[in-house]
Amino acid sequence: MTGVEIAAIVVALGVAVFVGVLVPVLIEIKKTVTESGRLLAQMNTELPSLLKEIRETTQNLNQLAEYTRDGVEHAAVFFHAVGEVGETVQNVHDTVRGRNGAWLRNVAGLVAGFKAASSVVKARMSHGEGGQSNGG
Repeated sequence: MTGVEIAAIVVALGVAVFVGVLVPVLIEIKKTVTESGRLLAQMNTELPSLLKEIRETTQNLNQLAEYTRDGVEHAAVFFHAVGEVGETVQNVHDTVRGRNGAWLRNVAGLVAGFKAASSVVKARMSHGEGGQSNGG
C-alpha cells in the first residue's frame, strides 16, 4: 500500500465516522423541527382565545377598579358626614357641660320660673276669680 492509498482509506474512514455522527444529529434536528411546527400550530389555534380571555380579564379588572374607586369616594363622603355629626355632638356636649352650660342652666331656670309663676296664677284663678287675697 502506498501512502496515497492509506490517505484515501483514512479519508474514507473519516467521512464514514462523520456521516455516522451527522445522520443521528440530523434525525434529532428533524424531530425537533417537527415538534416545533406542531407547537406553533397549537399556539396558533389557542393563542387568539387566550388573548381574548386576557383582554376580558383586563376589562373586568378595570371595571372592578372603577367600582372600588366609586365605593371609596362614597365611603369618604359618608365618613366625612359622620365626622361632622361627631363634631356637632361634641359641640353640644361641650355646650351642655362646659362654660356655655351656665347659660343653658340659666335659660332652664328662667323657663322653670315661668312655669311656677303660671301655675300660681292658674291656681289663684281657679280658687275664685280675683276673690280674696291672703293679706286681707
